[in-house]
Amino acid sequence: MVITGLSGSGKSTVSRVLEDLGFYCIDNLPIALLPNLFELASGFSPGYSRIALVMDLRDRALLRTFPEVFRHLQARDLKPEILFLEATDEALGRRYSQTRRTHPLAEGGRVLEGIRQEREMLIPLRALATRIIDTSMFNVHQLEGAIRDLFGEEAGARRMALTFLSFGFSRGIPQEADLVTDVRFLPNPHFVEELKPLGGKEKRIQEFLLDFDETRDFLRRFQELLEFLFPLYEREGKAYLTVAIGCTGGRHRSVAITEFLTQHFSGRYPVQSRHRDLDLSA
Repeated sequence: MVITGLSGSGKSTVSRVLEDLGFYCIDNLPIALLPNLFELASGFSPGYSRIALVMDLRDRALLRTFPEVFRHLQARDLKPEILFLEATDEALGRRYSQTRRTHPLAEGGRVLEGIRQEREMLIPLRALATRIIDTSMFNVHQLEGAIRDLFGEEAGARRMALTFLSFGFSRGIPQEADLVTDVRFLPNPHFVEELKPLGGKEKRIQEFLLDFDETRDFLRRFQELLEFLFPLYEREGKAYLTVAIGCTGGRHRSVAITEFLTQHFSGRYPVQSRHRDLDLSA
């Protein structure tokens, strides 16, 4: 496995977790040595059957030579898994600010410029990745858990962890969302005087919404769509999936629908519900 991606995106953390899982990890292997390593791998003892290599822009030859090296490997039917880690400019900038480390491409301390330059440079390598993980919303422990779920010996038996997340469009779409749906077409309890002060977790709000045909039809159709999609995401190795449900303020409709979906999928998947704007919109 080749671990690569943006500086500050978590490559060292991933390498450490994989080492705990039994991988033999090599940091900063020059890409010119990669074909030789694969040729030698067949003679390694079983203890070296899983190898993880951290490769990034510290090797100045990486971007210049990786197309030729990977073509050479593919011609010999050697196909390494390429795990590409990335994060938003804001998340990476925050991490560099917290650690006070210097970005390798930041001239004169202009970290964001270095991040954007590196992102542009790595586009061709990202296109070859077999897995891409956006670590923007992960802390260290969450990233460790995601890697253990993906590559631990029992990973194939584990179910994808689901998060149903309610939000208000007035405060923007959550960055961590994998799937987003808009329920602003449903009847709005905000305009019913006795329901306006309540939140979507309240039974009266939920009963109000379920009293409409469009709510029941939407839930049935959307649940069927998710039941179709979730196994496909699992097949691709996704360990975590966040389904975001939005209404105007994130207080009534999105919260109630989030609770309905969480209850529907509970028991089949590890599932949790979160309500980003429920308290903010009170």
